Amino acid sequence: MSIQLTLIGKPGCHLCDDAREAVERVVADFHSANPAAQVVVEEQNILDDEALRLKYSEEIPVILIDGKMHNYWRVDEERLMRALYAKTRD
Repeated sequence: MSIQLTLIGKPGCHLCDDAREAVERVVADFHSANPAAQVVVEEQNILDDEALRLKYSEEIPVILIDGKMHNYWRVDEERLMRALYAKTRD
């Protein structure tokens, strides 16, 4: 089982830094409880991709799970954990 988690943001964004730290905590806890499930975390920078900038510039940081919008602005760690667990049941 592999789950793709994408963090969309930009350098110098304090909310993006907070989101990165929250994602790291959640993924570490999730992996400890579910060693068979792999979460692949990818970061994308809106400054490097015009389409991302146009789509998400007012919402960063944005979290996508398997390409679908999960959250933006602030990461609710409990909600993110529930979403990861839900993916293991898909």
